[in-house]
Amino acid sequence: MHIQHNISLKPYNTFGIDVKAKQFVSVSSIEELKDIYSSSAYPQKFILGGGSNMLLTKDIDALVIHLNLKGKQIISQSDNKVLVQSLAGENWHEFVLWTLENDFGGLENLSLIPGNVGTSPIQNIGAYGVELKDVFHSCSALNLETLEIETFTKDSCEFDYRNSIFKQHAKGKYIITSVMFNLSVKEHTLHTNYGAITSELQAMMVTEPTIQDVSKAVIAIRESKLPNPKEIGNSGSFFKNPIISKSEFLKFKKNFPDAPHYIVSDEEVKVPAGWLIEHAGFKGKTFDNYGVHKKQALVLVNYGGANGNDILKLSQLIQETVARIFDINIEAEVNII
Repeated sequence: MHIQHNISLKPYNTFGIDVKAKQFVSVSSIEELKDIYSSSAYPQKFILGGGSNMLLTKDIDALVIHLNLKGKQIISQSDNKVLVQSLAGENWHEFVLWTLENDFGGLENLSLIPGNVGTSPIQNIGAYGVELKDVFHSCSALNLETLEIETFTKDSCEFDYRNSIFKQHAKGKYIITSVMFNLSVKEHTLHTNYGAITSELQAMMVTEPTIQDVSKAVIAIRESKLPNPKEIGNSGSFFKNPIISKSEFLKFKKNFPDAPHYIVSDEEVKVPAGWLIEHAGFKGKTFDNYGVHKKQALVLVNYGGANGNDILKLSQLIQETVARIFDINIEAEVNII
């Protein structure tokens, strides 16, 4: 292992924020990871995966550990089910494309989501009617106290909307090293009714879509709405879609009858945060070298040279304004460091 000092983290976070790591190391095996955590030389440690779900607001006065565990494989396969495993450092979208190349179904709606496989269960990533938990089998994680690998099943992960045990009482106690997925082989179940997938397939002149077609449609939609982090710094959706009670929704709907919504349960309703932010006047708004993306109000962007605190203050202004206008609180989806 090669420990580097005073390293810029700009290439390692999709917002492109130029903060420094006091020390930096790239880890490519579980043994190396254990060695680092068993050493007393670096008491402060900070795990960095794909850097896609964070906003860095300051230099990291710690050893930044870049998780670079690579590898994917088929664990078992039957007539219509396959169990596949990916190590944590694999790029998420590249892993999705690998499953599609093998005609394994289940992840196509999650195409082009930024980040690495290892962080996907933490956030219970989701898009276009599908969440990670829908295809999740289990994950392996290093217990940072015992330095033993533990297995977390779907139930033990306590998945919720953009949430899991790893964001709650297990936060900071484990590092996910690999994830296993239950995917389909032949009889694929397509999810095309959410968002613009159906209309995009029609535009593609596809009448009998495959899982590959659904993926292409999702990619086209995302590329038309979301900026490429390699071109414009961003972390995808900055805010969660708020879920409010039915009574709160009825009050909201009375004042804003045209607002879109999705029924979550008999007692809860989801309201799109993008709609709230747009109708609060922030869509496309720029502040010097940062702002809100012109095509998707959920996305805060760094046009180049902005610092994390600028973007953090903008996010807080958006939250305060939405709360004042709509009496709805929206939460940040990204981790503020």
